[in-house]
Amino acid sequence: MADAEQARKVQLDLNNEVFQENWLTLDKSERNRVTDFLRKLRQLTWDQLYRDQGLKWEKVVSVKPPKGIDAVYTLRITQARRATAYRDGNFLRFLTIAPDHDAAYGKK
Repeated sequence: MADAEQARKVQLDLNNEVFQENWLTLDKSERNRVTDFLRKLRQLTWDQLYRDQGLKWEKVVSVKPPKGIDAVYTLRITQARRATAYRDGNFLRFLTIAPDHDAAYGKK
């Protein structure tokens, strides 16, 4: 059963208002890079997401997660930006797109 669970594709939840605002206010080229990243992410299994060195999936320990969320993670979505998200079953629920790498960890 664990193998079947890890083989499941990542499903995306892009409905967070803050995430949408962050995404839609990016300049066109950066917005397109995020869109390309999301297309790639939809093709991955959870195991592939965790192992992908380019995504740099990391738990955020410097920020307390919102109520009802066990942990918040960051992942690289473009060369210059990271997103915050959390796993909810097979869904990756996006929260924000940070303006730079440090901001994703609550350092700004």
